[in-house]
Amino acid sequence: VQLQASGGGLVQAGGSLRLSCAASGRTFSGYEMGWFRQAPGKERECVAAISWSGGSTYYVDSVKVRFTISRDKSKNTVYLQMNSLKPEDTAVYLCAAGAIGALRIGVADYWGHGTLVTVSS
Repeated sequence: VQLQASGGGLVQAGGSLRLSCAASGRTFSGYEMGWFRQAPGKERECVAAISWSGGSTYYVDSVKVRFTISRDKSKNTVYLQMNSLKPEDTAVYLCAAGAIGALRIGVADYWGHGTLVTVSS
């Protein structure tokens, strides 16, 4: 199984970025996929997750309203649209997949490589 993340970069505060995670190697029916982030000196946290089959979503409070997670089953890809970015959103963002409800408690079965998001003030 491979999870290939892309879309990070440097953006000014208030700007937007869209991250993509292309999955291969298995189907994720019955799983959820999501995004974690880890900033220097901080614990890794799950910022958003989406159930592959039903599309129900989870967001950590700090990104609600600003971030939107979605998936395209035909492309086996999960997206994270990030709007109104803040300097505190600066982190390495990692794509992951796991059992339903697991990502929000930090448990994933599969991890992708990270993509760096830097938000300048």
